[in-house]
Amino acid sequence: MKAFIIIFSLLYTHLLFAKINLIKRENSDSNTTLLVIGGIHGNEPGGYFSAAILAMHYKITSKNLWIIPNLNKESIIANKRGIHGDMNRKFSHIDPNDKDKETVDEIKKIILEKKVSLVLNLHDGHGFYRKKEQGSIYNPNAWGQTCVIDQCNLKQDQPFGNLNNIAINVKNNINKKLLKQHHSFDVKNTNTKYEDEQMQLSLTYFSVTNNKPAFAIETSKNLSSLSQKVFYQLLAIEEFMKIMHIQYFRDFELSEKNIAKIIKDYGTLGINHNILLNLRDIKKSLSYIPIKSKSNEFNFSHPLGIVKKNRQGVYDVYIGNKKITTLKPQYFKMSNSCPKLYKIKADGKLIALPKASEFYINDDFKIIKGKNFRVNIIGYHSKNRKDESGILISRKDLGTRYAVDRANTTYRIEFYNNDGFCSMLMVKFK
Repeated sequence: MKAFIIIFSLLYTHLLFAKINLIKRENSDSNTTLLVIGGIHGNEPGGYFSAAILAMHYKITSKNLWIIPNLNKESIIANKRGIHGDMNRKFSHIDPNDKDKETVDEIKKIILEKKVSLVLNLHDGHGFYRKKEQGSIYNPNAWGQTCVIDQCNLKQDQPFGNLNNIAINVKNNINKKLLKQHHSFDVKNTNTKYEDEQMQLSLTYFSVTNNKPAFAIETSKNLSSLSQKVFYQLLAIEEFMKIMHIQYFRDFELSEKNIAKIIKDYGTLGINHNILLNLRDIKKSLSYIPIKSKSNEFNFSHPLGIVKKNRQGVYDVYIGNKKITTLKPQYFKMSNSCPKLYKIKADGKLIALPKASEFYINDDFKIIKGKNFRVNIIGYHSKNRKDESGILISRKDLGTRYAVDRANTTYRIEFYNNDGFCSMLMVKFK
């Protein structure tokens, strides 16, 4: 199966778990390409949230950046290291019947692409690595706050083959920008070929044995917040981009406070191109969502977005390992005879909106009656009316328990053609 590739797009479509989301940011014919991989372990969110922010908030202006934000999707939403075993121990040999085989085979192909110059595998590790024993958290067996290499150099002479020197450079520059002194980074050389049989099965060792420079960045699981982990991951990634002369700019100032805000911005979810849900402040559960009984298409503005139908027949919506909401479906056929625009009187002004739109009002609104549709305003109760167009609606007319958001400011307006569903608009009171 081919990898699912997105180029210069902020729309991420949930299709099948087995596919890899490869996001390419390319601006030249240069063969210098950094490949960043997040989420090989599902319980290490620092890695996959930093990769997602890299995809959404950084613009590459020279050379190339490839990003796989959520390699092990099923394990991420389960918040487990690996629901089919440790995926990072399947790169030397994998059983033909292993459920991770398709993903492992695909990521191997991507790593071996001629254009890939350096590989970063993002992790969260236990404790704080120290060369000398300083207790259960600070010791040589810890992995947190390290730039991990499998060996000092690659056999073949190449631009980024001096792994040890690069790792030292990266850790030195990170240590100039620490949030707290005990967060300091160091280089951990596993000397994999001679000393670590488990690491011989890993993604980075597969890379270096195929003459691809590879590093693992491990932020500590003992850091106090996800935003701290992401802060250090992004610092490390930026240092690698500088070494590779990959020019970039980001649309935010790199600080723990700003990262904390970005992490909570879950973006939007589009369903079948006729529903658009803002996930930023959405309620934990929404009922009677009009969708098809099968073959629904879910489009996220966030690369970590996943929809999973659970055993109760409802749809759980995730951003990474965070369950954002649950959608209880009401199945409809999708109508092919729907208006292109819907006319609305919003605060006395006439507007026309396409399907899956949102509009803002201060006081009241009214849906202008049309020939080929009927209106259902969720939260408004009218007596003996199947069509709720032509009614002036203010906020006091709507029951707050029907609001889409926790602030009780946003409500659904649904349009139907006979028994077929056309679209959903959102009205938001200021």
